[in-house]
Amino acid sequence: MSKPLKQIHLAAHFPGVNNTTVWSDPAAGSHIEFSSFAHFARTAERAKFDFLFLAEGLRLREQGGQIYDLDVVGRPDTFTVLAALAAVTDRLGLTGTINSTFNEPYEVARQFASLDHLSGGRSAWNVVTSWDAFTGENFRRGGFLPQDERYSRAKEFLATAHELFDSWSGDEILADRATGTFLRDARAGAFVHQGRHFDIHGRFNVPRSPQGRPVIFQAGDSEEGREFAAAGADAIFSRYSHLEEGRAFYADVKGRLAKYGRRPDQLLILPAATFVLGDTDAEAAELAREVRRQQVSGATALKHLEFVWNRDLSGYDPEGPLPDIDPLVSEEHISRGRAQVRMYRDPVAIAREWRELAEANKWSIRDLVINNGNRQTFVGAPATVARTINEFVQADASDGFILVPHITPGGLDPFADKVVPLLQEQGVFRADYEGTTLREHLGLAHPDAAAPAERAAS
Repeated sequence: MSKPLKQIHLAAHFPGVNNTTVWSDPAAGSHIEFSSFAHFARTAERAKFDFLFLAEGLRLREQGGQIYDLDVVGRPDTFTVLAALAAVTDRLGLTGTINSTFNEPYEVARQFASLDHLSGGRSAWNVVTSWDAFTGENFRRGGFLPQDERYSRAKEFLATAHELFDSWSGDEILADRATGTFLRDARAGAFVHQGRHFDIHGRFNVPRSPQGRPVIFQAGDSEEGREFAAAGADAIFSRYSHLEEGRAFYADVKGRLAKYGRRPDQLLILPAATFVLGDTDAEAAELAREVRRQQVSGATALKHLEFVWNRDLSGYDPEGPLPDIDPLVSEEHISRGRAQVRMYRDPVAIAREWRELAEANKWSIRDLVINNGNRQTFVGAPATVARTINEFVQADASDGFILVPHITPGGLDPFADKVVPLLQEQGVFRADYEGTTLREHLGLAHPDAAAPAERAAS
């Protein structure tokens, strides 16, 4: 007997804190004007996506002490954008990245509970930590926390936020006009938390929201990150877009759930994915090559090489050979605030490998960055892309994808118009929303599902 087809989860990432967006393309629009966010969100909702996702950078990245303006940099406040989008959408989930290193549990819990009320139960929180002192300089505490400490703080931060959400059970508001009684329980919202990182007590002033708590996302790929997700997240982002790597990550993270008393279906695994569509596979492949060249100008190629070399390479010809000097190994880095710096643990070995690769393929600096960088996840005609996505999900390499277009705000439209209908025809993606909350879209139980009897007995 064959197992039933899994339903695919799809989400849309509004690009902006990355270098994949071709902001110079004539079709590209603003990354700050609300009309761009609204267009993007309405397209995702028209396609019946689960949610829209906003990443967040807390400091503009620098290269050699100057703003790295080859990325799209700067973004309005996440909560402000998501609250505004709640007013122009009805079903689409609204997910935002909020840092647990430089915020406080009370303010974040209050903001998410408010967003959940405003949206009718569609909020989600991507819980992240901050790894670098460079970002910390923007905040009064300054500095940063080592990895074990930031995950320790993140765990207690999330647990504290849950205590605040749960300080209201949901049945306290009586609002009896005849007796003039508003609250059934005058203790509503009372909380006390004493821990290593937080020592707070008082009253949480936002009543129980439609979802009880926001859906919790997590993005860490380290051992600590995987455990953090297995212990309490509802979904984890994955960076694995190849089938076998995806299956290994899927099996590893899902296999950790049992020790926390959780089932495999209580944590969704969602890789980010880029795409390029064409009328034929050949046309899409050619367009994908063109997009990659747009994403990597000569100046961009040199900046990417500086991630590894940790030297000013502005004097080199991007259409020429790679530098014959070795990278500068130092705790001080020319590329401040960039996650790629952490990926290159042995820059001298990577430089040697890249030189050999470039020599073997007769690549220039720009050719190397274009061909050795992130390629589009899905490239092909709509039928090819729909088939590949479905095969990936049915093979337990993911539960769906968070799509990142290279054009904003209209880059999602071709996928919504041409790929989604094919997935719907295959019976693996919804034809319409069946619920109103994000938890319902994702097939996640409401946190209060097992609590009514307990509350009645209290």
